[in-house]
Amino acid sequence: MAQILRVKFTKVGKVRFTSHRDVARMWERTLRRSGVPVARSQGFNPRPLVAFGLALPTGAESLAEYLDVTLAGDEAADALGDLVGLRDAWSGFLPEGIDVAALAVLPGDTASLQQEVTSCAWELEVRSVAASELARRVERLLDAPSVSVQRERKGRTFDDDLRPSVRSLAVFEPDWTPSSDGSACWLRAELATRPRGVRPRELVEALGTDVVPAERNSGSSMTAIDANP
Repeated sequence: MAQILRVKFTKVGKVRFTSHRDVARMWERTLRRSGVPVARSQGFNPRPLVAFGLALPTGAESLAEYLDVTLAGDEAADALGDLVGLRDAWSGFLPEGIDVAALAVLPGDTASLQQEVTSCAWELEVRSVAASELARRVERLLDAPSVSVQRERKGRTFDDDLRPSVRSLAVFEPDWTPSSDGSACWLRAELATRPRGVRPRELVEALGTDVVPAERNSGSSMTAIDANP
């Protein structure tokens, strides 16, 4: 039976401006250079069996991105013998800011990341509103039976309710030193990914505020801090 290697990695600093597609290419090069026996798809143009979790918005930092690598059958045993060494080797091949945080071996019948990740936690810097007013808006949103936002699909605009996907939301004081002038407020939110996900920007717009570049580590406009499988 095929084995899956689940990878947790970071994306911080200047590399946050790299697109999801370019990050996928970085990983393909890293797997090829490391010599890990990755299984490949069938057909005319076989590709490595590599599956990413939810795409991180370009410009966002993350401390918990996920990737599943399907290993090539019997050849996988040697690669799995030293996961710490493999983790360090991959981090060395990847650009600065992308580091492998953890590796785990899973059975081949494991559900996909798209199925297993049910929510994401975010920290967002918000300007143009005082902390007390922002707290009132947060309370009002949490108490609301529904929160309508406009979305577009297949060229048509429709109203959708984002309230069921907001699992938690609160104003908080960061335990690091933001590089901004101190006039911003910070939100911590847990947003569900199913049945429909909520973009952090949609959440902030529903509060009637603006998202501006935030600073944590090297800085980001929206910082994804974890994904909860």
